[in-house]
Amino acid sequence: MKLHRSAGLMLAVAVVAVGSAFGQGNYKAAATGGPPADVPAPFTAVLDAGGTSVTNAQGATLCELWLRKDLPSSANPNTGSDVIFGTLPEGAFVGVLHFPAQASDFRSQTIKPGFYTIRYGLIPQDGNHMGVNPTRDAFVLGPVAADPGPDKVLSFDDLVKLSRQASGTNHPQILIGAQPAGNDFPSVSKDDAGNWDLQVQGHSKGANVPLGFTVVGHWQG
Repeated sequence: MKLHRSAGLMLAVAVVAVGSAFGQGNYKAAATGGPPADVPAPFTAVLDAGGTSVTNAQGATLCELWLRKDLPSSANPNTGSDVIFGTLPEGAFVGVLHFPAQASDFRSQTIKPGFYTIRYGLIPQDGNHMGVNPTRDAFVLGPVAADPGPDKVLSFDDLVKLSRQASGTNHPQILIGAQPAGNDFPSVSKDDAGNWDLQVQGHSKGANVPLGFTVVGHWQG
């Protein structure tokens, strides 16, 4: 994937829910049903029959996730020490995420209620981004209605353009990747920085592919 400083993924973004309902307390993950009719048929056709919901201590839903039933696999996996999910191709469709209520990201950009595609990307290695996070994995959000389709692998520039339609700013919206801990899927756990990370079990070519990303918290820099 060609990386351009001018179109870079600006900092490592983690989702921060708006309001006291999601600003404190514990979170939990649970299995949920399949994607609703709001998700276009081309995406529904390649998603798992069941998803995952994340709720707070009061039982309010923060987000819902449906993974691609057969995650794509890169012909040339990235084995860098700063990459967690190097078997995923950059720009590939990974799943669909639903926010029933407004949320915000690290840059205080609004994540509007709605459905978003998730595509895998890497934070660039350039002067604007060095040291923003120990690992480079990012799950990039784009409006599901604007996404060109699950079989399309996007270039870096196209990935950023799509995500800008989600953020409404010059900066894309991404979920920062998190190393899965243990074998409890799905689950939400608190990391050393005080962030809450969701981990789910994906599959690719018959093999398990654990994935994780921060759902409550932000980059501590």
